Amino acid sequence: MGPIRYTRAARLLHWLMASGIVTAVAVAISFDGLPLSPHKIHLINYHKWAGLTVLWLWVARVLWRVTHQPPELPVTLAAWERRVASATHWILYALMAATPTLGWWLSSAKGFPLKYLGLIPLPNLGPKDKTIAELVQPVHLALAWSLIVLAALHAMAALKHHFIHRNAILHRII
Repeated sequence: MGPIRYTRAARLLHWLMASGIVTAVAVAISFDGLPLSPHKIHLINYHKWAGLTVLWLWVARVLWRVTHQPPELPVTLAAWERRVASATHWILYALMAATPTLGWWLSSAKGFPLKYLGLIPLPNLGPKDKTIAELVQPVHLALAWSLIVLAALHAMAALKHHFIHRNAILHRII
């Protein structure tokens, strides 16, 4: 039998990533529709830094995941619930990597080199190319909305299990 709860490191990574995703989305919403200005450029940089932080945390989380067994789901869960939980986690992992990676690529394609936290220059993921930027931007946005929706469903499912089914699923990550 495996552990009952996630490790402290896993819980910390989970909540830091959730905070980073919320921050990146909130900042993106805050600058959407603003005219180009120094303020908007600052907000765009904060958005990029939050997204890149999520990507670095994702790397740490994947390393944790391949070296640690996650806690087992309650035996009271139906087989379909186990399959949905597993699929949801893997899709979330994919979205948490793909969304900021495409954002990085978009920044490169638009010709805006990234400097993480204004300090660490990062390589471009491709050449400056308006056509690529126009193709990548809607995909980045679609993945971001997919991540938001799936994360919200994930949170609602955890709350449903806690308040309606009264099982220990939520306690595994708190």
